[in-house]
Amino acid sequence: MVDANFAFLYATPSLNGWMIAVVLNTVLAAIAWIVPKKLLTTSGLIHAWALGILIWGCLGWQGYTVVMFYFLMGSAVTKVGIAQKEAEGIAEKRSGARGPENVWGSAFTAALCALGIWVCSVFFASPSTDLIMRLLALGYVASFSTKLADTCASEIGKAYGKRTFLITTLQPVSRGTEGAVSLEGTVAGIVASVAIALVGWAVGLITPGGIVICIIAAFIATNIESVIGATLQTQIEWLSNELVNVANTLIGAIAAIAIAIAVQNLGFLVL
Repeated sequence: MVDANFAFLYATPSLNGWMIAVVLNTVLAAIAWIVPKKLLTTSGLIHAWALGILIWGCLGWQGYTVVMFYFLMGSAVTKVGIAQKEAEGIAEKRSGARGPENVWGSAFTAALCALGIWVCSVFFASPSTDLIMRLLALGYVASFSTKLADTCASEIGKAYGKRTFLITTLQPVSRGTEGAVSLEGTVAGIVASVAIALVGWAVGLITPGGIVICIIAAFIATNIESVIGATLQTQIEWLSNELVNVANTLIGAIAAIAIAIAVQNLGFLVL
């Protein structure tokens, strides 16, 4: 039996759904193109348009709501204290306008999860794929919980962090240093992961137990990302922020799925 709360995951995507995705994202892209304050570069807008179509086509308005919440909140927090961060040389490039590398650095893992759910619903639709699809839905939400937590921790830490430490040594470092953490940023990251996990639950992608799992997974992944930033990223020239973001969200999704499987095996229903 398919749980009615997750029925939309098992519905075979229709042509109408994909057409709605194209029309909706084209309208939103046109609006984004003409507004004076740009949240995306021209190429970033094209890639975001494609991503939006993919997410709506695979997960409907439910999955789309999560990605839009991430994008709007992530863009907003980037603007916090922007003048100060630009003066200190630690602001995001292009005043926070997202390019293609930012779009896929943030959403590549989520896109894989969405495509996995689509493949299951189209080619392997049966009760036997129930667990796989729920795990992928959890991974989808967890990846965005992780990325928003990372974005908020970084941006709030750079704007308001009073004492900033390198995560590997706990030695004081200046704000904006790769691998730096602060109390203010850490709290902001946790709040952000809670917020987007609640959105994922509200639209029916995860259960209440999934909210807790997403928060834990995001905390684990953001701290691992800080370690990567303090070690490998400073030593490997080709390891860009965008690649680290992909690794970060992938770790968050895998951590959430692993935790869910472990908890389920202990007899607790969290999916």
